[in-house]
Amino acid sequence: MASSVPDELMMNSTLIKELADVAKDEALLQGVLMRTKETPNSSELVTYAPFTLFPSPMPKSVFIQALAVQTHFNTMVDKISQDTEFLQKALASTIEVDDFTARLFKIHQQILKEGRSQSVVLGLNRSDYMLDQREDGTSSLKQIEINTIAASFGGLSSRTPQVHKHVLKVAGRPEESQRILDNNPAAGLARGLAKAWELYGSERAVVLFLVEDVQRNIFDHRYIESELWKRNIPTVRKRFDDVLETGSLDLDKRLFVDGKEVAVVYFRNGYMPQNYTNEQSWDVRLMMERSLAIKCPDISTHLAGTKKVQQVLARPGVLEKFFPDQPEVVKQMRATFAGLYSLDMEHEGDETVAMALAEPDRFVLKPQREGGGNNIYGSEITRVLGEVKESTERTAYILMDKINPTPIRNYLLREDTPLTISNCLSELGVFGAYVRQGEHMVLNECVGHLLRTKSSEHADGGVAAGVAVLDNPLLV
Repeated sequence: MASSVPDELMMNSTLIKELADVAKDEALLQGVLMRTKETPNSSELVTYAPFTLFPSPMPKSVFIQALAVQTHFNTMVDKISQDTEFLQKALASTIEVDDFTARLFKIHQQILKEGRSQSVVLGLNRSDYMLDQREDGTSSLKQIEINTIAASFGGLSSRTPQVHKHVLKVAGRPEESQRILDNNPAAGLARGLAKAWELYGSERAVVLFLVEDVQRNIFDHRYIESELWKRNIPTVRKRFDDVLETGSLDLDKRLFVDGKEVAVVYFRNGYMPQNYTNEQSWDVRLMMERSLAIKCPDISTHLAGTKKVQQVLARPGVLEKFFPDQPEVVKQMRATFAGLYSLDMEHEGDETVAMALAEPDRFVLKPQREGGGNNIYGSEITRVLGEVKESTERTAYILMDKINPTPIRNYLLREDTPLTISNCLSELGVFGAYVRQGEHMVLNECVGHLLRTKSSEHADGGVAAGVAVLDNPLLV
């Protein structure tokens, strides 16, 4: 699959420039927006969020497979979050050496000790995949990770299908434009938030978006906020510092921020160590976790999304524990797993180290981090593992088989970047939303998808990290 359009179109520089101008204007018309780098906290000046000129081809069967398995991954994350013993065992070695995971785990333990204040659980996840090219020329779907906190681009990806449909029509390819699916994760994610808000049971209470200090990607949030306001559900945007200054719990553990009762805390921040700028940030996280407010995610669901848990789940017999008597579900999920290997201080971990040092180009070394740009490849694996192989520090990482997708040619449209053809790799994200009340799963849905594409010269990093751009699958 070289491209979604023929070579004569790809190489027609006059037409490509014309289409790029049309595409950028359409992106602005459709609201595929970001604030500028220069003024990230003001909407006085905005630009288009980076995106591909053409949609990227994707086998329909693989796309359907990714969507079909999402509700099972929702269920799995939820079951793990309730399994105290499993989380303790899975993360035992990691919390010894990774301070960030250890701090989260300490909050988790305190909540368990006090008892959870809220029986309603809300999960908004995104499971990310790449297509691994097999020797016979076919592709297989392989999961990279599952994001259980601050899974982004559900808003903007709701607006990109119309952009690519329009570009293909202008390019004289209306039949291809019909193969781009409508997509509205913003509405689906908002459905989950709305259901949780409703179950909280107070019409005056708000949904609090916990946001970062730098808010370039605000429009991605705004689409979800807009969906909530359509339902007359009030939203507020607050940073850690705002909650520190004006947040408190009453005697019933109800959370108030700036005088407003909070029904749901939706974390769009708090997923990286640098988000916690001081001890007070950790105090704020603990206060919110202790509160009656529904957390998205709560602390145990946040921990369920760690790389170490992902690696433990790939071991034989572990998925079966969460899906007893459901061999077909286990089979569907396991089919998406790439090879994942432990670096614990035992024989299995020693074998992993030896395997990685022997053939570093076959693997990716992953720390327990979210947000993109953290993974380690190639000669860097040799250097890092060479330094930590005899030390418990190695247990802060997991090793994963490197996925080898087939590059596709496309143009990446970015502000102030020359228009050049690139060899590109794509990553498919699938959004899930679930709400559980006590023992009862009230809502469990696959709510949409996201395609992100980057030049094959970039090993790692997402749209927010400035490496990948927004895209759409063109089903073939």
